[in-house]
Amino acid sequence: MQKIVVLTGAGISAESGIKTFRDADGLWENHDVMEVASLEGWRKNPALVLEFYNQRRRQLAEVQPNAAHHALVELESDYEVSIVTQNVDDLHDRAGSSHIIHLHGELRKVRSSKDPSLIYYWEKDIILGDTCELGSQLRPNIVWFGEEVPLLMDAAAEVSKADYIIIVGTSMQVYPAAGLVAFAPPQARVYYVDPRPAINYELRQSANLEVIAEKATTGVRKVVDQLLLHLDIS
Repeated sequence: MQKIVVLTGAGISAESGIKTFRDADGLWENHDVMEVASLEGWRKNPALVLEFYNQRRRQLAEVQPNAAHHALVELESDYEVSIVTQNVDDLHDRAGSSHIIHLHGELRKVRSSKDPSLIYYWEKDIILGDTCELGSQLRPNIVWFGEEVPLLMDAAAEVSKADYIIIVGTSMQVYPAAGLVAFAPPQARVYYVDPRPAINYELRQSANLEVIAEKATTGVRKVVDQLLLHLDIS
């Protein structure tokens, strides 16, 4: 069975109503990104950081997976499919994808602020004073700017085995995630779905790149239909 690796970013969730980082009215508009998504911000004002992610977690109850999330699940009938997402929502999970690597963490999980291996499923708000069994404050299980990406090499290993790569809704500007396509085999077919595609250095090295300059719901549908027919998009 051939293998597909799907790399997804904020654009696929935007059509479900989750605001994106890069849009003018996006998620971080009222906050400097370093205030709410860095260790420095956490140390300076942990209450602000907790409330920021509490709001994001509450929003998950108001949104649903969209047609692009569901279309990707259809590929599992004919292919081995791995989703590598930069998104911290759970929309791929709820759509039914079987194998998901949450590269930047998950809103519905928290972890110890002292021991990153202590991770817990969490649906309510986190407040100061919520601690793990070791007594350390709980924090969002999110990879903040400047932190290592624990699952990066797992994701690279998946990409290195891909026959097809589908990139959806990402600016291809945030590293190290944007560099994952460099691990693809030379013969891998790469589809890039984004209404404003940005061809970075790694994509320019691909000999088999197809750009679909459309939003996720329509562009992914086209790619999935062609792959299920075992045809390439012309």
